[in-house]
Amino acid sequence: MRVGMKYGRNLLEVEIPERNLAGILTLQKSVPIEDPEHAVWDAIQLPIHSAPLATLAKNRTSACVVISDITRPVPNKLILPPILQTLESNGIPREKITILIATGIHRPNEGKELEEMVGTEIMNSYRIVNHFSQRIETHKYLGLTQGGAPVYIDKTYLESDLKVTTALIEPHLMAGYSGGRKSICPGLASIETMKVLHGPEILEHPKACVGVLEGNPLHIEATEIALMAGVDFNVNVTIDDQRRLTGIFAGDIVESHLAGVKSVEKQVMATVPKPMDAVLVSSAGYPLDTTFYQAVKGVLAAVEIVKPNGSIILVAECSEGIGSGPFTDLILKTKDLKQFIHDIHDPANFVIDQWQLEELAKAVRKAEIYCYADGIPYDQLKDLFVQPIRTPEEGIKRVLSKHGDKAQIAVLPDGPYVLAKVAN
Repeated sequence: MRVGMKYGRNLLEVEIPERNLAGILTLQKSVPIEDPEHAVWDAIQLPIHSAPLATLAKNRTSACVVISDITRPVPNKLILPPILQTLESNGIPREKITILIATGIHRPNEGKELEEMVGTEIMNSYRIVNHFSQRIETHKYLGLTQGGAPVYIDKTYLESDLKVTTALIEPHLMAGYSGGRKSICPGLASIETMKVLHGPEILEHPKACVGVLEGNPLHIEATEIALMAGVDFNVNVTIDDQRRLTGIFAGDIVESHLAGVKSVEKQVMATVPKPMDAVLVSSAGYPLDTTFYQAVKGVLAAVEIVKPNGSIILVAECSEGIGSGPFTDLILKTKDLKQFIHDIHDPANFVIDQWQLEELAKAVRKAEIYCYADGIPYDQLKDLFVQPIRTPEEGIKRVLSKHGDKAQIAVLPDGPYVLAKVAN
């Protein structure tokens, strides 16, 4: 049987023997919003636990609207116009409105990439700036969290009179779910803050994982930081597998996010009856599979349902290669993951993006990983703690050779957008 896997901007067809196909785990069928533009207007006029955005905008002198970076397929072209029009019609001059890209520790988004994110008209009509986590002078210190993390947040955001955040809610490998507080932390936080928030003391916690908010230390700390920074209005959305709008949750930063999470849980949950011999998984295609760094999220989606000593076959285009300079250098020079995990507990060994290698190490401890990625040379894949394959079907053959002709293989075409779990 042929299954279509999200791969770059296309579908990659993979042949799997029907006797081995345990199931294709996809997002639950949901009805996209019929009139999404009208729905956005309704959401900002009738928000959750908040005054309407128009009311909040009155008598404000400036505004900052936070958007996600290119790694999140947020429908900015749909949600930004009502927000921006509301701000201007209620007295905030266009020249006093800043759109701030919450890059976290990622690279900036500019040029054609930015145009793709927000559209030509908005790009040419508004001041749009990127957050730079490593420029400590562009951040303001707000104090310590209860967990002891130093809080440094982007000054552009803090110095704005009205603060609005936007984001997509989806399963997240560390924070439980994206959206809400993540626009601020890690979105607008400095690297000094993220050294703690993405440090091993938090990420090795058993509840710092996908689909879990209660007791998740990363969620708790990030929420506290968002409240310290202040958020006047939050607009979060959910989408289906065709990236059509399925929900809009606007208002209070905590309550609107929780409402969105409750909705998305029903949409993303998919189960298998028992742990699988192997899982074929994508990283949901573009933009999430542009680098191996991001593609690790696909691996983490699969590791939830693979049996110990099982196999994961990852297909991710990785059109931009391995990832950032620090991550590329780190993973290529690391030869022993056990030693790496030991070393990162010493703050003196901190390296930007080390947390994604830490997450990959969790998967490697449980399963063997095969990887098909056009954007990374075959011989270089060997240095990424995965087994390179020249075709996805080669991965299937190696799985059957390892686990037997009756091996059961589950498929996650949408990768980390699906919350895959073993039943009960």
